[in-house]
Amino acid sequence: MDPLRESLAKAIDEVEYAELSKNAQLSRWQEHAKYCCICSGELKPHPIESIARQCSVCEHIHYPPISPCIIVLVTRGDLCLLAHASKYPSGRYSTLAGFIEPGESAEQAVAREVKEEVGVDVCNIRYVKSQSWPFPHSLMLGYFADYLSGEIVPDGEEILEARWFDPNDLPDLPPEFSISRQLIEAFVKQKTSA
Repeated sequence: MDPLRESLAKAIDEVEYAELSKNAQLSRWQEHAKYCCICSGELKPHPIESIARQCSVCEHIHYPPISPCIIVLVTRGDLCLLAHASKYPSGRYSTLAGFIEPGESAEQAVAREVKEEVGVDVCNIRYVKSQSWPFPHSLMLGYFADYLSGEIVPDGEEILEARWFDPNDLPDLPPEFSISRQLIEAFVKQKTSA
């Protein structure tokens, strides 16, 4: 397992999880942000803003990139759709996720990603919460969505297997403090307390 993923999985609480995520993103960016994208001058730490870098030639200020992504738990009555991705450990299932494309709203990205990854259509897309995610520098926007139509057909590249799960019979899940797990736990709590 990737050392960062392992550290995140062992975080003692959500505060430590967020700090690990922040540090990883800043560290990765500082390793790669060496030259200005405008004039190719060398970037130096900004004298006031600790996370920024400033070009030594044109003085343009650079900030760490943040890529917006969606992550969604699709539900169908008392069942939730979970998928096994090629990068997951054996037996691990999670929610669906993907990057928001230019010109797209987060809700449009939810519908597109679900259709691309598992072949089903969704409706009633609703925002839940967000979380920083350091792979590589993402801001995950978490959603619930209801199944509308279609049969599950994994894309075979990113998603190897997907199926409906009963909240009382779930597979191995992502770490407790991940937004994916929080979406799943919220669904389970709603269904088992009803």
